[in-house]
Amino acid sequence: MNAVARAIAPADLAACREAIRHGSLSFHAASRLLPARVRDPSLALYAFCRLADDAVDLRSDKTAAVLALRDRLDLVYAGRPRNAPADRAFAAVVEACDMPRALPEALLEGLAWDAMERRYDDLSGLRAYSARVAAAVGAMMCVIMGVRDGHALARACDMGVAMQLTNIARDIGEDARAGRIYLPRDWLAEVGLTEDALLAAPENPAEPGLTAQIRRLATRLLDEADTLYRRGSTGIPALPADCRPGMLAARHIYAGIGTVLRREGCRPMVMRAHTTKAAKIGWLARSAAEAGASLVLPRSPVIYARPLPETAFLVAAAARPAVSANPWGEGRAGALIAVFAQLEARDRARRGLPGAGA
Repeated sequence: MNAVARAIAPADLAACREAIRHGSLSFHAASRLLPARVRDPSLALYAFCRLADDAVDLRSDKTAAVLALRDRLDLVYAGRPRNAPADRAFAAVVEACDMPRALPEALLEGLAWDAMERRYDDLSGLRAYSARVAAAVGAMMCVIMGVRDGHALARACDMGVAMQLTNIARDIGEDARAGRIYLPRDWLAEVGLTEDALLAAPENPAEPGLTAQIRRLATRLLDEADTLYRRGSTGIPALPADCRPGMLAARHIYAGIGTVLRREGCRPMVMRAHTTKAAKIGWLARSAAEAGASLVLPRSPVIYARPLPETAFLVAAAARPAVSANPWGEGRAGALIAVFAQLEARDRARRGLPGAGA
């Protein structure tokens, strides 16, 4: 066990492990192949991210939930975390790994977009959202592993976006029932589907024309994800050898959700794709074998591809020292401030307080 893992109190780590065991089955399975020095701080990271996601998803007042999370993150970086296991454990990881604040702030910005019910005009907008809620976590995982190489970080971000696109394809029906739309507006227009029709789709999921439209959209998302899984996989050999099995397992388990969705006819309105325990065990074995092969295979030139434009700020933030004066780059800090200013205005308006005109 290294200094990062030792920094987390055993009781806090146990609470994080339990939260992930129930709340993130895919990561819990993949984490079994990680060495303890990475697995333990990763559990703390995922528990805090899971807490953040659930705080927004499961609360009716999503604006207040995001603002509360911002305050919790402030306390974490001030070294005075809230008296809760996930907060204390994540604070220990932040200090021990010198975690750039821009990375968890990116996740928080994505959750703020959810609270604002933002919709996306095109694939680039959806990638920007996926960069924040998923690729940021991949970048933080690299920091925990001690990986600050820009090419490896870019491929980890590819993998994160791929995983989020897979989740969105799987959850089209569930999101529509909750009034959420992540599919790009221009894609909807191309298949002749309006946003109102998509939101009403769960009421008549078996309508032939609608089924064909949703199938095309889900398939297109999975195709985009598959491209990024292939790009992302070329970064695995750049990771520490003992971390490769776990990262390959995460890749196969999440991509497996898309495989199940395709096998079932890409019908997310009528079923939610699930992977079985037996399938997960098979992917764990496959990942261990592939990790061994990666020790002798030549590095793919694809690893040197430029990062997606939407994830470039994450790569820059993770690759440079956390003490950078402006890890967000020009304009990024202002964008984050603007998002929270909008949320604060909404919260004041909801409570009938003055100064809510923004």
